[in-house]
Amino acid sequence: NLGAKFKLLAQIGIASAVYLCNIRIELFREPFTGVDWQLGAFGYVATVLWLVSLTNLINLIDGIDGLAGGIGLMLMLLMANLGVTDRLDFCALLAFGVAGALLGFLKYNYPPARIYMGDGGAYFLGFLIGILSIVNSNKGTVAAALIAPAFALALPIVDVGLAILRRGARGLPVFRPDQKHIHHHLLITLGISRERTLLNLYTVSLLCLFLALCVFCLQGRLLPFFTGLLFLVLLVAGHLSGFTRNWFQVGSQLGQSLRLRKETRYALTLDRWFMLEADRRGNIEDMWEDYRFVVRKLGFSRLKLTLPGRPVQTWEAEGFNPQEGTLLQAAHEISDGTVVEFGADSRVMPEVLFTLLGDLAAETWYKAAQRSRARKPKEGPAAANQAPEKNAPAGTGPGLAGPPPPNTLVGGRIYL
Repeated sequence: NLGAKFKLLAQIGIASAVYLCNIRIELFREPFTGVDWQLGAFGYVATVLWLVSLTNLINLIDGIDGLAGGIGLMLMLLMANLGVTDRLDFCALLAFGVAGALLGFLKYNYPPARIYMGDGGAYFLGFLIGILSIVNSNKGTVAAALIAPAFALALPIVDVGLAILRRGARGLPVFRPDQKHIHHHLLITLGISRERTLLNLYTVSLLCLFLALCVFCLQGRLLPFFTGLLFLVLLVAGHLSGFTRNWFQVGSQLGQSLRLRKETRYALTLDRWFMLEADRRGNIEDMWEDYRFVVRKLGFSRLKLTLPGRPVQTWEAEGFNPQEGTLLQAAHEISDGTVVEFGADSRVMPEVLFTLLGDLAAETWYKAAQRSRARKPKEGPAAANQAPEKNAPAGTGPGLAGPPPPNTLVGGRIYL
């Protein structure tokens, strides 16, 4: 349950320790001319940035069963290939060993999963990939050993890059999870099954891995050609999945993002106010009145709150007529069984804004409820509802270590 900022600072500290232990990026060979560049003091920045980036890349794509493990397996096989020179050294043996462990892990992590990777496993895989690529780069294959993993990780790099741009355009914190990743688009928007989604992402990752092996075998030669080929693979995959249909509407997207940023700042301000009010009231039932105020100020016209073992609470704005105009509706199910449902008139609130504010409002209630339960873990009916869900993985659910990892599907439900 460590915060994102604390984790990032800890990762920077660990990467700095690696640099002090003389595992570092000191030299970069420019692949087009073959000129070697001594990085000097900038080598520290490059080493830390490389290790921290790869550590988090694997963790950020761990949003669907089998994805992080499968891509990690492909990367370990690539690392094993990079480590094999005239003999089988320790780095190659380590990569082969972890690849074997991932094969055993995927047997039980493939949908429907029986075990889960978690942050510890994802961070370990990403960090190990970063370490092995630096060690291999010190064997005289500097450019190829660093560029090849970047090629193989093209899919998660693009996914994370789009997530940063998306959250920045909407005024959301960079570390805030959402349900707009590539695998969420395939699962939710297109309605593809988890297994088929995983196989589609595996296919794209294997193509990227093949291009990475080509780059390494050619020692960085023909890099512009393979870069263009990689871009073409990603573009075709994005077009076939419908993920790129709004990419070329740059003008309207920029204008829309300005309004979304204002609305997001306002919603986050209401979120902070509601947290303070929840601390003062300290009772979930008493928070209903304040939550209605938050929902009304955000512009929603209808609210329905279903708490386990309690009467259903409903609210509608004065003068709201669901028969007029187009009614937008969304239901958010939280890990303890609570369901928050929103409704709004599309003439008043555009669909993209409805989706954004609905996510934020549902998260606001979830955080306040969690804080309320933390203060009174064994009081009243709330304690009876703190058993983990039947379909939830071990260590999740209210009253335990915390909710399932963000952006994951558990038991057929999407958890915030």
